[in-house]
Amino acid sequence: MERAERKRVKAEHVRHLWRIHDLVPDFTLEDVWALPVEGEREDFEDFLNFIGSFDPSKTENRPARFLWDLRDRLGAWLDLGEISSPADAEEDGGLPIPGTDETSLRGRLPADLRDSTAGFDFDSLPFVPLYRTDCEAAAEIDNRTVHGVVHLSWVERDGGGCEGQMAVYVKPRGAFGRAYMALIKPFRYLVVYPALMREVERSWAAQRAG
Repeated sequence: MERAERKRVKAEHVRHLWRIHDLVPDFTLEDVWALPVEGEREDFEDFLNFIGSFDPSKTENRPARFLWDLRDRLGAWLDLGEISSPADAEEDGGLPIPGTDETSLRGRLPADLRDSTAGFDFDSLPFVPLYRTDCEAAAEIDNRTVHGVVHLSWVERDGGGCEGQMAVYVKPRGAFGRAYMALIKPFRYLVVYPALMREVERSWAAQRAG
């Protein structure tokens, strides 16, 4: 997305009454993307299953795949936690969320969102589902650099139908976490995100056609 479009989508996300806003007032909204994923209202389940099974490490873009692999190698060498292993979510969990005594956002969930994650899971990424409704879902990740939350939403468009959007909230772990986030930001925008958007668009189209 171009910068102006990113700003529009981010502002739209902030204005919308998503349930995630009540859970992460102390987190920073790092990124919001309008994904090249479209469908009807009843396709939200398919969208969640698609994102849950998507494996960014297998993108056809070589530079993006190299950077993804490099991050995992650094994670192993420096004990930062990996980003391509679902098992890592449990093994590396338990660190307090920066600035709190909490180790997970599950304790912040209202009663109607608890135990709501049936059928919502990630095959290749270390995200632990937090909740889901009929149009949004959230999962958290915990490693040595950041405590993060990915928010998935199914947004109704004025012209009809819905599009998938994804937002990321973060709390870096101290000066090292902040420096790490600043270091990888240019690579995210210039290499990783464009490649992943193309891969998402291609894979979603193939799934719908099949």
